[in-house]
Amino acid sequence: MSEANQSLLELGKISGVFGVQGWVKIFSWTDPREGIIEYSPWLLHHRGEWREIELEAGQRQGKMVIAKLAGVDDRDQAMLLNGAVIAVPAERLKKLKKDQFYWRELEGLQVINAAGVNLGVVDHLMETGANDVLVVKGDRERLIPYTPGHAVQKVDLKAGVINVDWDPEF
Repeated sequence: MSEANQSLLELGKISGVFGVQGWVKIFSWTDPREGIIEYSPWLLHHRGEWREIELEAGQRQGKMVIAKLAGVDDRDQAMLLNGAVIAVPAERLKKLKKDQFYWRELEGLQVINAAGVNLGVVDHLMETGANDVLVVKGDRERLIPYTPGHAVQKVDLKAGVINVDWDPEF
């Protein structure tokens, strides 16, 4: 995204067409996948431009999400949007409960263990099925399970620190 669009949060992308009436397949990065439908209107980034588009309908279809976009009424129009990135302004995200965080809020935080050793910075997170994992880059890369009350002791967004119970040799 350009510097002017840094307040936009990417939620997924259009990954194909569904049927002949203009529906598109959505590769969603929200949890649950169909959560992306709650954020209409979307901003689509396609062919170097951003444009706002309303959702007429959307639903989970097996493991994927499908959506019907306003003004997209046939398969040919839908195919033109393939690969478009879907974003919304970050301020439109739902407010979370205390001690809940969006992944983007954790990225860039310092990770310090109980002995005060700085293990590095959260580069990104990944989903493993069992639990999410912090990918921490410092003197080397570490994979630390995001397990509040266990490996993750405290997240302090204001201080920019995650305190962990983690051996620096591991």
